[in-house]
Amino acid sequence: MRVEIRIGGFGGQGIIRTGLILATASCVFGDKNAIQSASYGPESRGGRCKSEVIISDEDIDFPKVEQPDILVIMSQEAYVGYVDDLKENGILLVDPDLVPNQRKDLKAKIYEVPAAKIAEGLGKKIVANVVMIGAFAAITNLFDVGQMKESIKRNVPKAFLELNLTAFEKGYEHGKNIITVKAS
Repeated sequence: MRVEIRIGGFGGQGIIRTGLILATASCVFGDKNAIQSASYGPESRGGRCKSEVIISDEDIDFPKVEQPDILVIMSQEAYVGYVDDLKENGILLVDPDLVPNQRKDLKAKIYEVPAAKIAEGLGKKIVANVVMIGAFAAITNLFDVGQMKESIKRNVPKAFLELNLTAFEKGYEHGKNIITVKAS
């Protein structure tokens, strides 16, 4: 098993932390190998950025995601920049409120997760990335919920831990609902 994941958005959305949480859940709290890398423009906030994670049962010999199996997108600019790299029939998780212009011809399993709107309902838009992590966990079934929660505990500031765990739960619940609707 080898899964390549790319998370794209803009600086300030927690894109880098999202990749770190996924990688930590895989290798620190799970039994997989994982590697995480990130890149972003010269702007610390507002510029396009990405975080990449590779999860594998085997040793990871090349640390760069070339053609993601799973793409998580949280800005229009990231969508335009990364959507063509997604493997055919790959998984795309996208926030439709942040990415209003989506292609109709994409050969992928597309899951729309209004992470920013769900986070706003919790009172802090800044946890939209953790809402997306929850949906990611439910939709992909790559992680045990306990592993994800432990990784969140390790990677978010203690002052915001409860808010982030609630955001994860809301995202997970939304992801489960999406799966149920798509199955029927």
